[in-house]
Amino acid sequence: MIVYGKNVAKELLKKPYLIKNVYLQEGFIDKNIISGLEKNKIRTKILTKKEIDNFGFRLHQGIILDIKDYQYQNLADVLEDGSQLLVILDHLEDPHNFGAIIRTCEAAGVDAIIVPKDRQVLVNATVMKTSAGALTNMRIIRVSNLVNTIEKLKKGGFWIIGSDMKGTDYKNINYDGKIALVIGNEGSGMSQLVANSCDFIATIPMVGEVNSLNASVSAGILIYEAVQNRK
Repeated sequence: MIVYGKNVAKELLKKPYLIKNVYLQEGFIDKNIISGLEKNKIRTKILTKKEIDNFGFRLHQGIILDIKDYQYQNLADVLEDGSQLLVILDHLEDPHNFGAIIRTCEAAGVDAIIVPKDRQVLVNATVMKTSAGALTNMRIIRVSNLVNTIEKLKKGGFWIIGSDMKGTDYKNINYDGKIALVIGNEGSGMSQLVANSCDFIATIPMVGEVNSLNASVSAGILIYEAVQNRK
């Protein structure tokens, strides 16, 4: 997988075994990154600005990295390892939203993110860049069917809390125990089947003219509410 950017590089250098090759633009001067590359004996090639630009990434900051493909995890892992807080994404399409949610989850201590295999943006360079490299520290699980997965989580002791405009004020929901928060698609929200599978529906009250929040913003509000109100 090809990724790019200084923050991404700095996070990846904490796990240098993931890096296969690095391409630097002529004149690249970040001493910390260069030192990390040299220390870990990572293969590096110097390219012209035109050659770097030809990778097709507008905000590359003069560094492109060829890394091992992201390894998705299995659902069985979170059912067996004592995970307490999960986030389920119901067919997100925007890689920027996905990356921002990954960054928030990693910062807040979410144990894993669950995504469907179809009609869901996959891990790519934009997701890695938007997550500021947090993706390297976040477990992501791909499943064939979200409804079936939710039922398995319920049997494993998880409460499922969906997010929608019609529900209970998110501040009035009990976040104790094992929790999985569901964030819906950017345009249509949660699918009806997924919504029907939730134990609770959390609503974020809004008083302005805009009737919905960006998916990553909604995720951030609910994640930190859950983290701060757990016993």
